[in-house]
Amino acid sequence: MSALSVISRATTEHIEPAERIHYWEDYNRRALVGLSCTSYSEQGLLAGQTNIELGALRLAEITGNAHAIERSPQTVRSAPKDSVFATLLLKGEAVFLHENGCLAATAGELCVYDTRRPYLFGFSSSMRQILVDVPRDLFAQACAGNGLPGPMLFGRGTAREGALVTALSSLLGRVAALRGGPDDFADAEESVLDLLGQLADERTGGRTVRDAYRSQFIVAEDYMDRHLHDPGLGAAQVAGVMGISVRHLGRIFESTGRSPARHITERRLVGAHRELTGPGGRETRIADVAHRWGFSSQAHFARLFRSRFDLTPSEARTEATTSMPPSSTSSS
Repeated sequence: MSALSVISRATTEHIEPAERIHYWEDYNRRALVGLSCTSYSEQGLLAGQTNIELGALRLAEITGNAHAIERSPQTVRSAPKDSVFATLLLKGEAVFLHENGCLAATAGELCVYDTRRPYLFGFSSSMRQILVDVPRDLFAQACAGNGLPGPMLFGRGTAREGALVTALSSLLGRVAALRGGPDDFADAEESVLDLLGQLADERTGGRTVRDAYRSQFIVAEDYMDRHLHDPGLGAAQVAGVMGISVRHLGRIFESTGRSPARHITERRLVGAHRELTGPGGRETRIADVAHRWGFSSQAHFARLFRSRFDLTPSEARTEATTSMPPSSTSSS
């Protein structure tokens, strides 16, 4: 199980404008990587960063106004960093300058690069990104055995590449927001590495896919989780989006002991249970919960719910809310 914890947070908001660049460079040197920074705003640099530990990985959620950061050849020598960075741009536009050219990134795209090589990352407007810091040896072992040939930009090159980046974005977003308990992050480190490895495979073609089913499962599960409220969600829809057959989708889910349809039902039931037993459960109509989670009827939902939790929806809600302060309860 991957350990997940916030290491540090920083913002320039309360720093005197003239001191913000120095503060930001000093903080990043200690928390992430040595760099120099330039601001193009009359307000000076307005930036914030949260650093999160995820097993052997480090995540940094970074926001800011227009600015540029650089690891010059001199900085690379004076502040060495032996990592591969995977930077997912969530807001804004950026250019990535390196010794052999330039990459232009827009929101939703992922840039992967080696911190031992000089680079400049420039943002022309307000931005938000999530950066994954992978030790270079771990990246070589888990993601790309032949190493990183040079900076790579991933986004919408192919349908599969787009699906992998979307799944990675969804996963990193949940981790950065700390949405969930320990069980939700148990496999997060491995999943991040697996998705990065599949992206590297997609681009370089230099490795046999280590575990294609696992990566396809991550993509399928991510799509399912984002569409659980759609009553039309089913195996055919998921397979169609992924560009595979329904039979192949079934093979992907064999290791879980559940069919794709049963997996969707299980995720819906867990979500409905969480909603009914949460703080607002007492004021929620059971029929509305069933509808929101994609069930065709309240009776069908109630049968499946009781089979799964050994309680009716009403009983689960009552059991969870008996210790809460009294308030008006909507009828079911």
